[in-house]
This record gives sequence, structure tokens and C-alpha cells, in this order.
Amino acid sequence: MDGTENNDDFTFCQVGDSESKGLPDVSSMSIKDEKNGGTIWGDNSRSNVDSEKQEKVGSLTFKVIDASSQKPSTKEGGSNVGSSKETKSAVKKPATRAKVPFQIGYSHMDWLKVTRTHPDLAGLKGQSNKRLIPLSEVKLHNTEDSMWTVLKGRVYNITLYMKFHPGGVDMLMKAVGKDCTALFNKYHAWVNAEFMLEKCLVGILDDSRK
Repeated sequence: MDGTENNDDFTFCQVGDSESKGLPDVSSMSIKDEKNGGTIWGDNSRSNVDSEKQEKVGSLTFKVIDASSQKPSTKEGGSNVGSSKETKSAVKKPATRAKVPFQIGYSHMDWLKVTRTHPDLAGLKGQSNKRLIPLSEVKLHNTEDSMWTVLKGRVYNITLYMKFHPGGVDMLMKAVGKDCTALFNKYHAWVNAEFMLEKCLVGILDDSRK
């Protein structure tokens, strides 16, 4: 301090909280220039306060305003909670299914070993797996020796995969000879079936022919 008199007066507004041990809420504070009028910093809209006390330190004059009785509006917050609940309810959860115990030698890891060692899981016998196949041909392969299905526009021979299916043979039988995309998405849409059944690919579904 150089002794020069400074007549600038400031007002500080702070939310009172006797139980709070943290830092003050700066959003509830304001600084006012009483010499020139107006608020230097803070919320001009705050007018309904409980008490006001004036203090002076050196050349600064402080007005300490107790605004602890003011309650923040919860209208907007309530709206956010409601919209959050609506968002959560809009998310579809996959249907639960009964888990079937793995048979020894038929786990997911065992299947991956088979895909690396079996010479012809799709039963192509040298044919291309890029040919177009009508749904009528898929329907013919619904026997124990030859089981085909359609998943996301691709035709797979799942004959050798049946016992490796985590949901059991009975559940997978519902997909044999037909398009199982809807059934697949209902129970485990997150599964990377394209990778698991890559070596079982027979061809591409021909939508133009039934």
C-alpha cells in the first residue's frame, strides 16, 4: 500500500453455508462498483436476499449479502431426468436364453480350432462360395446330413457347427432351412457370426429368386 486513497468500493455477494467446508460457490458471488454504479462481475438478476451487512477494510468497502435462502430451480433438472429415463427405456435389450452346458470338446475355442484345420466346412467340394443361392435351395438343406441357413444375406452350411452352438442344437434347429437373421438378432446380435462361420459360407442369398 502506498498510502494513496482509493475511493473505489466493491460489494461481494456469497451464498452462506455454515456446514460447507469446501470452496465457496463462485457462481453465487458478485462484485459491485458503488462509485460508478453497476455490477463488475456476478449475477444481476439476484435481488431477493435475506440480509446485507457492510464491512470496510482499508479503502475497500464490502457488502456481505446472505443469499443462502435462495433455492435453485429444479425444473430443468427434473426434465433432464425424465428424458434420461425415456432414453434408457428406448434401448432394446436382447432376449434372455437358457444356457446349455458345453460338451467336452465342443467349446467356442474347440470350434476355432476346427475352422483352422478342417479342409471343407462348407461342403463346397471345390465350388465357389460366391455363387447366388435362392431361398428355395436353402429350404432343401434341412436334414441331419445337410443343414443350411441364411444370416444377413449370406448362406451358411452349419451342419458341423450344430454341436458347438452355445444355445444348444435344439435352438439352432429353428434356423435350419430358413433365414435366421431375426432370430439371431433377438438373442445375440453382438456376436461376430461372420467371423465364426466364415469357413461355412456356401454363397450369397439371391433375393430375386425365391
